[in-house]
Amino acid sequence: MNETEKKVMSIYRQTLPPRVFAGEASAINHFAWSLLAIAIGLILWLAIALINAENQRNALMTKACQDRVFAAETDTHCLAFVKSRAHWWEHLSYALTHVR
Repeated sequence: MNETEKKVMSIYRQTLPPRVFAGEASAINHFAWSLLAIAIGLILWLAIALINAENQRNALMTKACQDRVFAAETDTHCLAFVKSRAHWWEHLSYALTHVR
């Protein structure tokens, strides 16, 4: 390096903000935001599972998936695709308010 480059580099180094330790690269707390994102994802996943379980429970209670050939049996293919209520939020609200 020649003298001019050394001067430019020293001027550049002086304009950088001081760092207390190596982990202080940003002011954002990434750990807390990551925990929040994971918690929201877990809550959404559990809500979807609860909605599906309540949908199937309601279909079994109302006998919406009764087998046409054998009246005492349940059509398992129907349980996978049945819509026993009009909206998903009805399943969620019923499941959250009717806990035993």
